[in-house]
Amino acid sequence: MLIVGLGNPGPTYVHNRHNIGFMVINELIKRFDARKLPSSPFKGELFKFSEHFLLKPLTYMNLSGESIQAVKNFYKIEQVIVIHDDLDLPFGTLRFKFGGGHGGHNGLKSADEKISREYMRVRMGIGKPEHKGEVASYVLSDFNESEQKHLGMWISHTCDAVEFLLQNSLEDTSSKFAIKKFQLE
Repeated sequence: MLIVGLGNPGPTYVHNRHNIGFMVINELIKRFDARKLPSSPFKGELFKFSEHFLLKPLTYMNLSGESIQAVKNFYKIEQVIVIHDDLDLPFGTLRFKFGGGHGGHNGLKSADEKISREYMRVRMGIGKPEHKGEVASYVLSDFNESEQKHLGMWISHTCDAVEFLLQNSLEDTSSKFAIKKFQLE
C-alpha cells in the first residue's frame, strides 16, 4: 500500500495547516522505523516499512499527483491512501472515505488527474477562515496556540487509524477512529 501525506516542502511550510499530511507521515516514519529509499525519480521523499510505502511529494501541493503517480506506477501499487487537510471539516475532525471529488483542494485535484479518484482518503479537518478570500493565507498559516495543544494527540490518533487500516477495511477504520466533533479547550 502507498500512504501519501500531502503538504509543501521546505522550512517555511513545516507547521502550516496545509502540511498536516506531512506531519502524519513524519510520525509514521518514526513509528514504523521506515527506511528511506532513493527519491530522485519520484519527486518526493519515499520510505518503506514491511511491504508498505510512505510518501511526501516534494512537488508542492498543486503537483502532488506527479509524485504519487511515479511511485504507484514504478512499484505497481494498487491501493493508495492520501492523508490531507480539509477546510470543510472543523479542526480536529477525522473522516475517511473512498473516492469522491477534490472539493477545491489542489493536492487532491492533482492526484485525481494523475491516478483517478479511486483511492482512500484520510480527511483531517482544519476549519475555515472567516472570509472566503482568506483561504490561501489560512491554509498556509500555522496552527494557532489552542490547536497546537491538541495537534500531537490528533496526529497520533490518525497514525493509529492508518496502522489499523493496513489490516482492516475502510468502513471498520472509520467506525473505530472517526472523530466527528472535536472540542478545543
